[in-house]
Amino acid sequence: IQNATIKAADDLAPKVGTVQTYLGRPWKEYSRTVFMQSSMDNFINSAGWHDWNGSFALSTLYYAEYNNRGAGSSTVNRVTWPGYHVIGATDAANFTVSNFLSGDGWIPQTGVPYLSGLT
Repeated sequence: IQNATIKAADDLAPKVGTVQTYLGRPWKEYSRTVFMQSSMDNFINSAGWHDWNGSFALSTLYYAEYNNRGAGSSTVNRVTWPGYHVIGATDAANFTVSNFLSGDGWIPQTGVPYLSGLT
């Protein structure tokens, strides 16, 4: 998920602070989610991520964050799972549309706007 704006929906906004909101949780083994260069509002729980069922899938997941911004983007109090990472530009580049989906070879013909690489 790159260059996204992650903010509370209008009906959730009045409940910020009373409803716990996370970036994701592993409902299957080997789940993979990366947030890159996105804006995160303050409603994201500081842990960032939540378990699904105790320690299930925590050793096989790959969750990462790169260069996000906003009140909910701090990684200081994020989970300490073995599969959670704060990554640098070299690793983040592997998850861009160009590299992860080989998007430069097929997306332009669809006319859909996209970011090829990191900004």
